[in-house]
Amino acid sequence: MTRIAGMAGNRGRNLLNIADRKPGGAEFAVILTNTEDAPVLEVAAEREIPTEVVPLEDGMSRREHEEAVLEALEDYEFDLVCLDGYMRILSETFLSEAPTTLNVHPALLPSFPGIDAWGDALEAGVSVTGCTVHVVTDATDEDGAVVEDEVDMGPIVTQEPIPVYEGDDEDTLKERVLYEGEFRAYPRAVKWIAEDALEIDLEAGEVTVDADAPTAPDAEGLPARRLTSSDRADTLRYGENPHQDAAVYADYTCDEASVVHADQLNEGAKGLSYNNYNDADGALNLIKEFDEPAAAVIKHTNPAGCATADSLAEAYEKALSTDPMSAFGGIVALNRECDAETAEQIIDSFKEVVVAPGYTDNALETLCEKDNLRVLDVGELGEQTERFTEKDLVGGRLVQERDLQSISVDDLEVVTEREPTEEELESMVFAWQTLKHVKSNGILFADGTETVGVGMGQVSRVDAVRLAAMKADEHAEGKDAEGAVMASDAFFPFPDGIEEAAKAGIEAVVQPGGSVNDEDVIQAADEHDMAMAFTGQRSFKHD
Repeated sequence: MTRIAGMAGNRGRNLLNIADRKPGGAEFAVILTNTEDAPVLEVAAEREIPTEVVPLEDGMSRREHEEAVLEALEDYEFDLVCLDGYMRILSETFLSEAPTTLNVHPALLPSFPGIDAWGDALEAGVSVTGCTVHVVTDATDEDGAVVEDEVDMGPIVTQEPIPVYEGDDEDTLKERVLYEGEFRAYPRAVKWIAEDALEIDLEAGEVTVDADAPTAPDAEGLPARRLTSSDRADTLRYGENPHQDAAVYADYTCDEASVVHADQLNEGAKGLSYNNYNDADGALNLIKEFDEPAAAVIKHTNPAGCATADSLAEAYEKALSTDPMSAFGGIVALNRECDAETAEQIIDSFKEVVVAPGYTDNALETLCEKDNLRVLDVGELGEQTERFTEKDLVGGRLVQERDLQSISVDDLEVVTEREPTEEELESMVFAWQTLKHVKSNGILFADGTETVGVGMGQVSRVDAVRLAAMKADEHAEGKDAEGAVMASDAFFPFPDGIEEAAKAGIEAVVQPGGSVNDEDVIQAADEHDMAMAFTGQRSFKHD
């Protein structure tokens, strides 16, 4: 365990933040100050951290004061020194005897190294400032006098950028730098040291952070830090609900087709809402799965229907007929240029948004007849280039690789007595690629390359099967589950899901497999003369 000697001049905000967070398991051995009435003494005592006071007496030289500090620390075992507002420039007298010593400066060094970093940043008119955690090095000459150009010039361990907003003054900027930037950066540096992820070469003036490398062995390609910057593209009417403020931010480095960067072609129509953006993004991601003409109708980020066909109009008709009632007020996504025939079908019922990689003139004229239909042109779909997806949490953020898995017939392992037909195998592949975009627990019924029923977002898998069956029986138009394929985004823990599917008329199943009850599930499928294939990988979608 890494033990820290903290040295503060006043409140010791950063030291107390580190003490509370214990980054990398680090703990404080002692906190020292040179002022007897420093507030840090009381709050350190509340945390049962030992404290020391070494006053700067009249006439005491720099060397004498540092020797007194070292003497006060003599009875404590520590591996790291952390400074926080300690207003004495340290010399070789202290640094040669102490372990690695860190300090935090409220600017992105080497910019604004002085004591008024916030004011300097504002005066310079920069759009970004921040803070820097660095190794403390000797900034004095042989006589102990401070060499200004060498203050805060030790090797940089880590930095944290903070934006400078229009209307900022020193107080508002200072608060963000101190309580956002420093509270992130300082514990990070301590954590790296505690985990032996840091190599400091004082002679070369370099710091190497193994944990910060994108190829770190324990990171599997995920970097130790994820710093992102985006610009507010628009302020939205409200968020998910009218009492919530919302905005959409744009990452202009994204090359992939995106609803954020799409052109809204019907001028004068109202802009997209928070929910429109969310649903349109889900719809666009779904139709990117297919090379054939494809259409999807999305409601509340779940597919109400999806299909591929020889023509776009046929694909849309099949997608809509899965659940036309739920499609009311939904989002339409197409993976081909929208033609007039497809546009005529889209405006037959109320839709919020249509997303496509282009529109013919006649199609655009037809769609623009609907005042409340937003028409988005995302341009050429191209490749899926964005690697990660993110979800903000209270107090943090989840980051994962996108689910870009794609299966073929050759990837399927048949586990039942009956082999699937070629048509069933094709339907299994289509169903699996579509199911990736259904909220878990997710079940999807498909006939050929069109959906006939979708059961989404259930806390019980067998309930998801029942929901898909109900949708196919009561909501689908001109089709049903009889003879269809069922896809499940995770394994069946019990045979009851298969029993319910058999009641609905399902004749083939594709699922990941891997349950301790796989044999019972397979036996149930055999008893109903179902074909079943395992993918060997699940496809949960919880967000």
